[in-house]
Amino acid sequence: MRSVTYSMSVSLDGYVVGPDGSFDWTAPDEEVFRFATDEVQELGVHLLGRRLYETMLYWETADQNPSLDFSTHEFAALWKSIPKVVFSTTLSAVQGNARLACDGLAEEIERLRAEPGRGDIAIGGPTLAAEAAALGLIDEYRARIYPVLLGGGIPFFPQHERRVDLELVETRTFGSGVVSLRYRVARRPTCPPRPGEDEPAIEVL
Repeated sequence: MRSVTYSMSVSLDGYVVGPDGSFDWTAPDEEVFRFATDEVQELGVHLLGRRLYETMLYWETADQNPSLDFSTHEFAALWKSIPKVVFSTTLSAVQGNARLACDGLAEEIERLRAEPGRGDIAIGGPTLAAEAAALGLIDEYRARIYPVLLGGGIPFFPQHERRVDLELVETRTFGSGVVSLRYRVARRPTCPPRPGEDEPAIEVL
């Protein structure tokens, strides 16, 4: 079954966007950019909210710029080829290899999990990820932590009053000081009730 992953660049104090709405601090060097490209190659489909979709529209035409280097063109080609599902109540149409979501997030993920094919189901954007987390649908958290403190903004991790245990899968430190952390959600097996536990108590007279 396909895994649902949530991956973004994040500050050391846990924000994906600063209090002023900026994310210029996430500009990757060549090493981090290559890592991100390799991650995109593993995807089968990408789920996005409206704001992230509009931000990533840049990559729909980036490969038409002859001054960009090979790695940038390679990422653009990969991104354009990935099927995308956009969740928006304001957009009436989307561009490229994308479609507007027909149903709610849980229904879309259930359908995508059941479809044959390779590659993970990626969720992009903290708002959409928070909804998926509240529904217990995220299997992996992947954070590229940048050596910067923002002091506020939009948090990477969903803010909900529910404990989620994680298992460390992979770490990688880059020359720039960026650290990639990959955690899998620990799914605890549900034990069936012991005989008699689900039966109503019988009062003996």
